[in-house]
Amino acid sequence: MIQWLERQAAVRDRRGLVRRPLPRAADEQFIDLASNDYLGLAADPRVAAAAAAAASLWGAGATSSRLVAGTTRLHLDLEQELAMLAGMDTALVFSSGYLANIGVITALGGPGTLIVADEHCHASMIDGFRLSRSRTESFTHNSVEEASRLLADRPEPRALIAVESLYSVFGDEAPLADLLALAEEHDAVLLIDEAHSLGVTGTGDFQGRGSVAGTFLAGHPNVVVTATLSKALGSQGGAVLGSPLLREHLVNRARSFIFDTGLAPASAAAALAAVRIIRDEPWRTGSVRSNAAALAAGLAPALASRGATVEQTAGAVQSIAMPSAAAALAAAEAARTAGVRIGCFRPPSVPDGISRLRLTARATLTPNEIDDCCAVLRGILEELP
Repeated sequence: MIQWLERQAAVRDRRGLVRRPLPRAADEQFIDLASNDYLGLAADPRVAAAAAAAASLWGAGATSSRLVAGTTRLHLDLEQELAMLAGMDTALVFSSGYLANIGVITALGGPGTLIVADEHCHASMIDGFRLSRSRTESFTHNSVEEASRLLADRPEPRALIAVESLYSVFGDEAPLADLLALAEEHDAVLLIDEAHSLGVTGTGDFQGRGSVAGTFLAGHPNVVVTATLSKALGSQGGAVLGSPLLREHLVNRARSFIFDTGLAPASAAAALAAVRIIRDEPWRTGSVRSNAAALAAGLAPALASRGATVEQTAGAVQSIAMPSAAAALAAAEAARTAGVRIGCFRPPSVPDGISRLRLTARATLTPNEIDDCCAVLRGILEELP
């Protein structure tokens, strides 16, 4: 085993795929284009105060699983307000978005369920597929036609279509209306991961409430939604949203809910405060989009000189293809040295195998910060071979 570990480490080093946690200071001066704190709520005084008050009242942890003594009034209030925000009937909160995806997929899956999944689905969904023991088939990204072929003449009595409403690397949207029509046609459940869209997408009175709220998908019996509390909501945890019948099934069958210690009260309180801010301050969603557009526009000249573009996406993420993993890593390090933190995605984190820089707009970025970031990144991109 030791020799195998040594060989694995050598391969990662040779391919430029070594990853290491980089600690950050609480008072660091970096301009953040790397985190998923889309709305700038992780450090919002109201969110932090809610977490502190809950920790003082309930203690540092939930103390046990949700079914023993780990459920507080905060958990139930959060579930109710999350469901209202997303336009779904009920919600069930897990201790992470990863466990929410694993929980719902394994609880709905099994040998009698066919899973048809977009090839760009998140790792948490893929692990759920594997653990579910379902036959799983992937379809070309956003290809409804290919998904339809996979569903046709299936021997399994049940089927699950798994997608993300907004994909994290490319920032593009799933064709949800067409996928729901497909689910209805084949008596399938459409599982939509809203990890990167809750707090970011939505229009009109539903701005910031995700891609499902305010549409005919919300509350539809064939639709199940998963979400994370650790991105736009600035906290920790995850949730599955759907019908009361689904919630009852998960409480009794989802192992990552039943056997896991409940979400810490402080995290539940922080997420609850964030839900209310999203509801009351829709301007934050508009700022995410306008700041993403400003980043794209500011980088356009440097990319055009290389025959490349950065497209305005539906959410916060801007993705820039790089010639190699080593080049992506060097660019990210150069940006960090200049005071700008950006994402560096290398295989296997990128679905197409092409290393990328990922820039994440936040609602709280100032015009000067955007200008400074673009100046730094233009210089780095122009020096690429």
